[in-house]
Amino acid sequence: MSIFVGTFLIGLREGLEAALVLGIIIAYLRKSQRDELVSKVWIGAVLAIVLSFGFGALLTWGPYGLTTQAQEALGGGLSILAVGLITWMIFWMAKTSVTIKHDIDEQVECSLQSSGRGLVFLAFISAGREGVETALFVWGLTGVGANALWGTIGAVIGILVAVVLGILIYRGFVSIDLGKFFLWTGVFLIIVAAGVLGYGVHDLQEASLLPGVNDVVFNIAHIFPNGAWYTVLLAGIFNFTPEPSVLQFWAWLLYLVITLPLFVWYQRNVQKRHQAARAARAAAAVSE
Repeated sequence: MSIFVGTFLIGLREGLEAALVLGIIIAYLRKSQRDELVSKVWIGAVLAIVLSFGFGALLTWGPYGLTTQAQEALGGGLSILAVGLITWMIFWMAKTSVTIKHDIDEQVECSLQSSGRGLVFLAFISAGREGVETALFVWGLTGVGANALWGTIGAVIGILVAVVLGILIYRGFVSIDLGKFFLWTGVFLIIVAAGVLGYGVHDLQEASLLPGVNDVVFNIAHIFPNGAWYTVLLAGIFNFTPEPSVLQFWAWLLYLVITLPLFVWYQRNVQKRHQAARAARAAAAVSE
């Protein structure tokens, strides 16, 4: 059940990103009086949903025919890939969140030059990217079995909540400070990603692709005993283990120490530059 919280927030963030992008596309079409093309956006979105669920199903049931060592190797590799993708996505969103409407408007206009056929592809890529990232990251956090069930439920509910929020934002009923939303969810995802990275390294050690699987850096199982609710909670959300290997621990620590401060600095720097540019434009308009 503890895994539910982590995957819910992942689904909420990724789902809201996709909902915002699709909402901007539809708003631009309606503003341009091209309502007949909105159906193409929904076609692309439905295809993206099918791709995401298919990819998630492949991750969940595909490895069953492999040997245990091959499953560990595949799981470790995909977990590290998930960390790379989610890290890229977090920084990309920090950069584009302040200009996303302008950027999407330009992409829509380019797509319209192909008689609207490009809208299907644009919607498919925009929503599909978030869906595949969600499936990969949720799988890296949960694995298979009971955790996969609760993880999937949490992610789906998070996505549904994101869809509702996206609709309310589109209709003007809800105002959310997206800068703060993406900052705090980005911090959370980086902490989660650090745990997934450590989990992936341990899987590769179990598969004998990395050394030192039995070299334990510390053992605090007496503080966090197996089965205790707080141990289960930390393990479910952050992939916490009270007996990490040396390599697993250092991979977790270095990722966290480097990525977290860099992200916070980058996000705030982007916001400051955007505010300065907006103030400069306002000053120029007044002088005219």
